[in-house]
Amino acid sequence: METNPTALLLELAAQALRVSDPDTLRDLLCAGHRAWCEGVADVQAGVARETASLSDAQLAERCAAAGAPWEEAMTRREAVSGLAFVTWDAAPAAMAYTELEERAARFGVCLLGEEVL
Repeated sequence: METNPTALLLELAAQALRVSDPDTLRDLLCAGHRAWCEGVADVQAGVARETASLSDAQLAERCAAAGAPWEEAMTRREAVSGLAFVTWDAAPAAMAYTELEERAARFGVCLLGEEVL
């Protein structure tokens, strides 16, 4: 199976469309969650590299352009994290994970056990 988080999430979402077994959907969702975490970490690292040389004003402009939060009291790290999350959330991989979650939920499957709910 694919190891690139984006390709893996797209594949898992496609597989989920053909599945209704809760155990299989839970397995797909678990694999998807790991890929989602890896993908968001990759984007976080990339955004951190891309913004390292920007001034605070330039970073604020970049955040505003992306629709990421920017507040005067924020640290650069918080701003970069917000920008990374907005960037990731708009990516096809994150959208595929949302589709996977929604498909699993239609069959009563989530990553939290009932004892937690």
